[in-house]
Amino acid sequence: MAAELTLRDVSLQFGGIKVLQDVGFVVEPGQIFGLVGPNGAGKTSLFNCISGHYKPTSGTVRIDDAEVQGARPATLAGHGLARTFQHPALQLHETVLENVLLGGHSRLPGSPLGWALRTPGTRRAEKAMRTEALDLLERNGLAWAAHLPADELSHGLHKGVELCRALLMKPKLLLLDEPAAGLPHAEVETLIATVRRLRAEDDVTVVIVEHHMGLIAALTDRVVVLDHGRTLMEGSAAEAQSDPRVIEAYIGKDAADDAA
Repeated sequence: MAAELTLRDVSLQFGGIKVLQDVGFVVEPGQIFGLVGPNGAGKTSLFNCISGHYKPTSGTVRIDDAEVQGARPATLAGHGLARTFQHPALQLHETVLENVLLGGHSRLPGSPLGWALRTPGTRRAEKAMRTEALDLLERNGLAWAAHLPADELSHGLHKGVELCRALLMKPKLLLLDEPAAGLPHAEVETLIATVRRLRAEDDVTVVIVEHHMGLIAALTDRVVVLDHGRTLMEGSAAEAQSDPRVIEAYIGKDAADDAA
């Protein structure tokens, strides 16, 4: 079942530098939610606070009814959170299938001793996980690459592999960090179709950090715009694109005045 994500007054500070200041919003179960803003707005830092890579200085992060700020990524996986990164972190000399299987470790049953002894139960679980990983690759058009080393694939295909790895965790909440970065137009269209299918078939809440406003407009139910670590506005993608404050944040006040 898709998860609800709630942020309340999330702030992040490194020394005297305020990276995030009192950011808050609610992502309802099953929504596709966009997090946008100019470079340096704090988008990735906020993602890091949600996904356990940073601990907020103050404020709360909730997945459904559980407060999870400061929890480790492995703990957050137990709450149904999975994440991709702007630059996919793959094991380039391992096969595509082996990279995807890394996403299933948190779901595998049994004890460390059982896995060391390769008991019948652990072997059955591993076989089922491999079948599931191959099915994900098939659904995402990557079955042909399953047994190739990851370093033989393009940057765009690396993003597809990382998405399959995240999906093998069976997430209720999926964070996508700039999934369209570096992709040609045709692959962006494929990505849009993939995310739409995920919402329809997998019952997952999706939060996307992205600069590609065409993708944001095509996919999202709502967006939050960040600027200098603060919430600038919340609304639809269309409202964000026409908001003078957002235009000014992206292109500067003088240019915004000229455009007006």
